[in-house]
Amino acid sequence: MSSPFSKPELVCPAGNLPSLKAAVDAGGDVVYLGFRNASNARNFEGLNFSATEAQEGIDYAHQYGARVYIAVNTSPRPGQEKTWTSSVDLAAELGADAVILADMALLDYAKRHYPSLRRHLSVQASACNYESLEFYRREFGIDRAVLPRVLTLDDIRALGDRTSVEIEIFVSGGLCVMAEGRCWLSSFVTGDSPNMQGVCSPAHAVRFEEQQDTLDVRLDGVLINRFAPNEAAAYPTLCKGCFEAEGKQGHVMEEPYSLNVLEMLPAIMHAGISALKIEGRQRTKHYVKEVVSVMRAAVDACAADPQSYRTQTTWVERMNAVSEGGARTAGAYADEWR
Repeated sequence: MSSPFSKPELVCPAGNLPSLKAAVDAGGDVVYLGFRNASNARNFEGLNFSATEAQEGIDYAHQYGARVYIAVNTSPRPGQEKTWTSSVDLAAELGADAVILADMALLDYAKRHYPSLRRHLSVQASACNYESLEFYRREFGIDRAVLPRVLTLDDIRALGDRTSVEIEIFVSGGLCVMAEGRCWLSSFVTGDSPNMQGVCSPAHAVRFEEQQDTLDVRLDGVLINRFAPNEAAAYPTLCKGCFEAEGKQGHVMEEPYSLNVLEMLPAIMHAGISALKIEGRQRTKHYVKEVVSVMRAAVDACAADPQSYRTQTTWVERMNAVSEGGARTAGAYADEWR
């Protein structure tokens, strides 16, 4: 991994070409994207790139000194393997700077066919410990691993001290109470795999129903939340729903907060983490522009003078304006997660 307090790269989401350009223009070091097929974990209508769009995006990023990583981070379906291997082929052909992979067969394919193309282990692989990272490094030559959002910063630092694999962590966006890539909650209710259909709560299963005094939110007919008038209603996911358990009612698994590490940046940089990833390929161009702009300013300020770094009020306000539920948390990094 990188040496302590080296400046990490800022890895930014792009669900489409305008968002890619917004991320680059706002100062992103890297943009990550997926092709318009089942090979990436954000595969739903209105998102992702054709080969022509991806080439234009890569050319635009490279023109301004940014890099592009291609997510091929789902597992091939039996009999349809060509979709996945062709996506790796296309990423190499277009000049992508890395591929983000989770499936072992695809990692092996990329290693054998494109040994000079960087291989990053997707968060979908749920690699949380040294033994798993060492396995992927030894067998598939991974250069970097994106860690699930379930480890404390101390865990991450200790892991990084033992491995030569670069470490990338999420610093903004949605939270996940599961070891990513291993969630059965939404698929249990909707019948759709979050990892293969592109979203925890597919749009066809979501219903907002206005009642006399409440707004009821259902997922495939199951009531998972109820909001009072004028209360902010977050997009529904089961893990952030309200339920009754042991005689109490509330957010049993997780509050509907967004991850935001602005106040922890000095500690994160001291941990020697190589890359800071913003979640949100499914979000708007405005979201991408706002979050990337804020994180760019914060990272630069922290790198320039870590001792004097302070989170600016305007940064917090801008992040809150586009965050889920209008609330934020440092999640497991600060060891605050239930």
